[in-house]
Amino acid sequence: MLISLIIPTYNERKNLSELIRRIDNSLSKINYEVIIIDDNSPDGTGKLAEKLSKTYPVKVIHKKERGLALAVVTGFKHARGEILLVMDADLQHPPERIPYFLKEIKNADIVIGTRYTGVSFKRKIISKGAKLLVMILFSSIRKLKEPHSGFFMLKKKVIEDVKLEPIGFKILLEILLKGNYKNVVEVPFVFGERKKGESKLNVREILNFLRHVLSLKLGL
Repeated sequence: MLISLIIPTYNERKNLSELIRRIDNSLSKINYEVIIIDDNSPDGTGKLAEKLSKTYPVKVIHKKERGLALAVVTGFKHARGEILLVMDADLQHPPERIPYFLKEIKNADIVIGTRYTGVSFKRKIISKGAKLLVMILFSSIRKLKEPHSGFFMLKKKVIEDVKLEPIGFKILLEILLKGNYKNVVEVPFVFGERKKGESKLNVREILNFLRHVLSLKLGL
């Protein structure tokens, strides 16, 4: 079975080569494809991805409109696999955990990576605030530890005929509220420290998350 890895990028040139090598090592016995959706990175991330595609099973999509979640939706449309994985390109989501996701997806529709440790104090506060808001507004997914995770796997059938309209960085929450699924499994992982490049988390993205949550609540 083909596994499609959806990886949005913006100015991640310094991390991309190592990421692809680690993915290939982790999935050496798995039929997989990597779909890089680059938001017109000025640092040459897209060009490097094209170069890597000559050695690895990488497909590159160049997109001018910025937005991580929108990039993920674009990746879904181009994915050929029946199993989809979404992850960041900054090496904070360890590719070595993907085989564990694959083991769990056999008996689940969605597998969510939950950050066990390695999270900075700032991210902990933001994450706890996001989780509290979700718990208050959406009782159906209240029991999940991290319904806003950016590291997750799902069967393609979960999003078939589902209209996704994400805002900002997060898309899993919308999938959990609109998707076609029964079983969700959470898999812990150590959140890696960003060593190269700059974090995209800022006030604007926090406000986008709040806008997204509000639009989902009003639309249900």
